[in-house]
Amino acid sequence: MIAQIRGHLIQKDPGSVIVEAGGIGYQLFVSLTTFYGLPDLNQAVTLHTHTHVREDLLQLFGFSTLLEKELFQILIGVSGIGPRLALNILSGISPEDLLHSLDRRDMDRLLCVPGIGRKIAERMFIDLQEKARKIGSRWSLPSPEKPSLEGVAEDVISALLNLGYKRSQAEKAVESVLQQNPHLPLEKALKASLKILATL
Repeated sequence: MIAQIRGHLIQKDPGSVIVEAGGIGYQLFVSLTTFYGLPDLNQAVTLHTHTHVREDLLQLFGFSTLLEKELFQILIGVSGIGPRLALNILSGISPEDLLHSLDRRDMDRLLCVPGIGRKIAERMFIDLQEKARKIGSRWSLPSPEKPSLEGVAEDVISALLNLGYKRSQAEKAVESVLQQNPHLPLEKALKASLKILATL
């Protein structure tokens, strides 16, 4: 099992990167959280990795922190959550916020994360609440801060891009939502943007 890769970043796109190590280019699938923290191309990078193996497939998933990797690994242990959905979840909510939401059984917060429906959220509470408390205690995490209003628009656009929407569509939807209510928090802005996009 490959647990960590250190090398040079030779390609990066939202969702995946290629790291050259020892003359071999490794493709790793990453969350938006990890993607935004990556260095420039051709710079040195170290990613913690999870190796996912099936009969017909071998994939590497990369994480900038051990906490994100640990959350990914407990997420894929939940029925109905595969590696891609787990990565999508980690793109839509920070590791710290996810831990707090699980600990407090914050259904509204989880339902704002792209890819999480009520049934999956309920399974997450049942399977992960106790694990989240132990992880949070071990990492001594502070309470998550609310995102600044300036960053809400870009955070919503990033989540929409991760869901497969084109940037032009995402920007128009978010602009429309925030024009009506510029002080809308992230979760509600995302929900409202998704409603607009569903009508296109």
